[in-house]
Amino acid sequence: MSVPDAKTEPAEERDDVEAGPPRKGKPFGWSTFIIAVLVAVSAALVWRRDGFDAVWAILFHDVSLFGEIMPRVLAGCLLGGLIAAVLPHDKVSKSLGPDSGLKGLLIGTAFGAILPGGPFTAYPVASALLAVGADFGATIAMVVSWTMIGYGRAVAWEMPIMGPDFTLWRILISLPMPVLAGAFGRFVYIRVRHRFGL
Repeated sequence: MSVPDAKTEPAEERDDVEAGPPRKGKPFGWSTFIIAVLVAVSAALVWRRDGFDAVWAILFHDVSLFGEIMPRVLAGCLLGGLIAAVLPHDKVSKSLGPDSGLKGLLIGTAFGAILPGGPFTAYPVASALLAVGADFGATIAMVVSWTMIGYGRAVAWEMPIMGPDFTLWRILISLPMPVLAGAFGRFVYIRVRHRFGL
């Protein structure tokens, strides 16, 4: 039984072996350090001005808020993971990928406009779309559309308070914005990626 020579192995297999396991993200980066410093400084200022009881009250309130938000964050992350596992990569890449053109931006805009829920739903879904082949432009269009057009907030809050005329005109004026933002984001991302070899 002959041992295969490294020179005769397919290039794809050699690349996989040389690449090794994927790199893991750092759990403690500069952003975490800066936030920790700001928390410590703020706690010291509150303790100096109002005493330890005020610091304890704020900490208790924050822990309670964290307990309320965490199930939503977990549900949103689970939703994003399930979407990434269920959606077919080839179809998503064809409809929302870098070569999708204006059609991809329009699909992203329409999807963002009808996407229900708050940020715990929208951002995991956007992350899942990126993971299964959507490009930056279509994903930017989706997030901007969800932010500016989102029918859920328009029907539940804006229309009863501001009236249907204001809501309709605001939506009509906002319609081009997600497409423009997605096109600009796609253009900038491609230029930056080619310029710096990312």
